[in-house]
Amino acid sequence: MGFMIGGIRDIRAGSRRRSRSSVCTTVAEYTGLWGWAVVPGARAARTGHGRPECSCGAADCPSPGAHPLAFATEVPAGATLDEASAAWSQVPDAAVLLPVGRSFDALEVAAPAGRGALARLERMGLPLGPVAVTPHGRTLFFVAPGAAAELPQLLYRMGWDDADLDLRCLGPGDHITAPPSDFGGLGPMRWLRPPTLDTAGRPPQARLLLGTLAYVCNRSTAA
Repeated sequence: MGFMIGGIRDIRAGSRRRSRSSVCTTVAEYTGLWGWAVVPGARAARTGHGRPECSCGAADCPSPGAHPLAFATEVPAGATLDEASAAWSQVPDAAVLLPVGRSFDALEVAAPAGRGALARLERMGLPLGPVAVTPHGRTLFFVAPGAAAELPQLLYRMGWDDADLDLRCLGPGDHITAPPSDFGGLGPMRWLRPPTLDTAGRPPQARLLLGTLAYVCNRSTAA
């Protein structure tokens, strides 16, 4: 029995080491390959009492498991695997967050509308950047930085400014939980379109996608 318990412990420890190594590799991919900074983030766990419990310790945390850790240091864009591993060894259980407003902003819509819009955009042959989906039913289209500030004017020019659209834009000061990290204790983030060398550093202008996103969102609302 002692052998079995020890064996299980070894397996669990090995699993944790592999998991942490995998996270370090993911962080290095974001920083070194895609050229994005990475921020260590809080994690959340479901307690069975409805509201998830955030690892930051605040009982009234407004964004459980979906915000940067106040004491942690950002891993800068361009960090190597060794640098990412050294940084993450200080916060081995942190979630991987991407700061918005530097290399990209993100247009956010409901997941069904996002999938419908993505199919339309692909058929139209329009340029697309990375697209992520959250476990609670939101789709994030990465676009060129500056979109958050321009969104009201863009919607006005396209005639969508007075429409009731389930559409918003994340910009400077916001963070996106990066796949495959857990989002708020709800499950992992996923890529619908992973970043590539072509799209990570040069996401499309928001105006190229916004008309289709607004149209599909409007139809979803009407339905």
